[in-house]
Amino acid sequence: MNKLILWLGVLSLCLTAQAEKLPALPLWEGQAPGALGTTEQDIPTLTPYLPEVATTTTAAIVIFPGGGYGGLAGHEGEGYAVWLNQQGIAGLVVKYRLGSRGYRHPIMLGDAARAVRTARAKATVWRIDPHRVGVMGSSAGGHLASTILTHWDLGAAEATDLVERQSSRPDLGILCYPVISMGPLTHEGSKQNLLGNDPSPALVELLSNERQVTAQTPPCFIWHTWEDTAVKVENSLEFATALRRANVPFDLHIYQKGGHGMGLGNGHPWAQDCAFWLKAQGFINK
Repeated sequence: MNKLILWLGVLSLCLTAQAEKLPALPLWEGQAPGALGTTEQDIPTLTPYLPEVATTTTAAIVIFPGGGYGGLAGHEGEGYAVWLNQQGIAGLVVKYRLGSRGYRHPIMLGDAARAVRTARAKATVWRIDPHRVGVMGSSAGGHLASTILTHWDLGAAEATDLVERQSSRPDLGILCYPVISMGPLTHEGSKQNLLGNDPSPALVELLSNERQVTAQTPPCFIWHTWEDTAVKVENSLEFATALRRANVPFDLHIYQKGGHGMGLGNGHPWAQDCAFWLKAQGFINK
């Protein structure tokens, strides 16, 4: 019943939003780096949802759906994109490669970085402001978002591929009940799908993103619930603490009610709080 309510909510958003969904765009021409095959699961893509009513350039948010690095939850992809369109923001949904298909780090980070670069490279075509490109992720998608927030680069200025010249640094991040750590606080399924069965301590440290925050990490909106039994709320608390120590601005919301994987379901107040924060960051046109 809860899933039915959630999907009815997403359907309602889809019917009421005025948005233009463009065809999925492969992140690379030809075979993606590190591809294990040529099937649909081996081809990472970016699907743009653009506000139809936009008369000026809009902000954009690159969205990483959750799914434990083993699948991709549609309501944490398209559902978010349509909601962002209602705020006048372009939503760009990433189909990144998965551990269930044999992929491991750094493939997922490479897909995430390429998606952010593509958003900036397509800024003129999609009427996006390249200086207002954020990322958003839920659960394991929140881990991927926190990874690009802490492992970005400024691009390769001399690259022949124009996309690779773009910075992969997001301008902000939205983390929804995120996996953050690969240490004791982690979600074991996500960790195994991302790092394999026996990752080295150095790799666990590298992908424990609460330990990778610096003063250059972008501002973040983080939310979690006390009732979440799948991903420990301490993931969000530890990441916020690291941001505070690095003097990086953030909004942290720990709600008592709500389980894991809610997305926009059940009228939870996080979306209203997030919209307020996005406006304060200049991502919602006045």
